[in-house]
Amino acid sequence: MGIKFRLGTMMFLQYAIWGAWSPVLSEYLINDLGFTPFQMGVILGLLPFAIIISPFIGGQVADRYFASQRVVGVLQLSGGALLALISAVTTYKTMMWLMLVYCLLYAPTLALTNSIAFINLKKSEREFGYIRVWGTIGWIVAGLVLMGWRFASKSFDPIAYAGDTLLLAGIFSIVMGIHTFFLPHTPPKKEAEKPWAFVEAIKMMKDRHFAVFVTIAFVVATELMFYYNLTAPFLNSEKIGLSDAAIPGVMVIAQVAEILVMVALLPYLIERIGIRNILIIGVLAWPVRYIIFAIGKPTWLVIASLSLHGFCFVFFFVAAFIYTDMVAPRDIRHSAQSLIMVVTYGLGNLLGSLFAGGVLDYFTTEAGSNWTAVFLVPCLLTVLCALAFLLFFRPKKQPVPLEL
Repeated sequence: MGIKFRLGTMMFLQYAIWGAWSPVLSEYLINDLGFTPFQMGVILGLLPFAIIISPFIGGQVADRYFASQRVVGVLQLSGGALLALISAVTTYKTMMWLMLVYCLLYAPTLALTNSIAFINLKKSEREFGYIRVWGTIGWIVAGLVLMGWRFASKSFDPIAYAGDTLLLAGIFSIVMGIHTFFLPHTPPKKEAEKPWAFVEAIKMMKDRHFAVFVTIAFVVATELMFYYNLTAPFLNSEKIGLSDAAIPGVMVIAQVAEILVMVALLPYLIERIGIRNILIIGVLAWPVRYIIFAIGKPTWLVIASLSLHGFCFVFFFVAAFIYTDMVAPRDIRHSAQSLIMVVTYGLGNLLGSLFAGGVLDYFTTEAGSNWTAVFLVPCLLTVLCALAFLLFFRPKKQPVPLEL
């Protein structure tokens, strides 16, 4: 098997795991298990919390001590077994603690798989998008498999399983652990001069433009959780009216758009309009999506607006990893990627998960949830992010590694 094929399969499985449970877990927790919106926010905030400390579990270890693919393999095999156990849990406290352990296992693999890809690609700035798109395909396949499972269970009761979303993720995780034995060997950089790579990565903030980029990325990441955590219950609400079986399939519209943007537009435009303009387009797409959610009708427009996720995610978050790789010194690239993970998928998503749950709680009464008010909150904040990005982020046209 060629390197690109193995890296693509790695990304497919890495995001099939996440895609199996992340889009619909909130609806399962609230509607099936009866958890409150805030409890849902806490559980979905555990992965961001784990990402905050993941550099010391994954990035630091892989930069200095063990081969990256071996670290990923151990973590995924352990995580898959734990997910199978969690799928049968129905109480809040037990699920919270077990999910915390699982998230501590999964979080380091997000940055490590990015780094494995960047290190083993000859022209990473041009080729990474083609590899990362397989992660999006994996997310789509997970959603379609889950939808098929749920529809099939309606006519064949023995395969019905309440915790299907978590069990499916566990199966993908075990397969991912096995696949790591076939990944290209990515040894640690034992010759590196700096012993604390993550601390050195933080010093990249000395560059004003990089600091502005990180700050805005943090705020945008908080608003990402309004999409990840609340879209499923929003689509399942009386306002939209989709069934819980249909939601996984409908939500893959976002990932289909990701593929089109990542494959057809990102590689073509990144060399023609520059990384800054790519990021600006990405951040501008966010308030457009949320204003459509806030209006909430017609239903076809709400569903169609899921496709804006292609620009929201690819032109901002995928481009953010590429930009970081372009400016990071070679010997701390693992930890530079982990830094962005901590700021966005870590601190940003953690606070965003609690914030989104709190906002939904605030605008929910016995009569139901005021979804218009809920989604006007991220709409306003992402508008402010877009203005700040336009005014203050002006890096060099062709970023070069920063001297620390």
